[in-house]
Amino acid sequence: MSDLRTAEVEDLLHVLVGVTSEDDAYALLEDLFTIREIRETSQRLAVARMLDAGKPYVAIEQATGASATTIARVSKALNYGAGGYRKALDILAAP
Repeated sequence: MSDLRTAEVEDLLHVLVGVTSEDDAYALLEDLFTIREIRETSQRLAVARMLDAGKPYVAIEQATGASATTIARVSKALNYGAGGYRKALDILAAP
């Protein structure tokens, strides 16, 4: 277990898993994060989706406005991370 997984993080995980509606999730995002943080996080998910579809960095940069550094970080996490992006993409692909 990493040093990041504190009691506070466990509480956050419990809350995230317990949110059952998109409206409740949106309200939580609005309260927890700044508008910029929400946009940046959403952008990373869009980048992951495009990387998974095989899009080149230049196309992703143009479509999302993400920097090459952000795209590279998302790519690394998508390919070698803990599997969070993969799970998110699976959720988005589900009917």
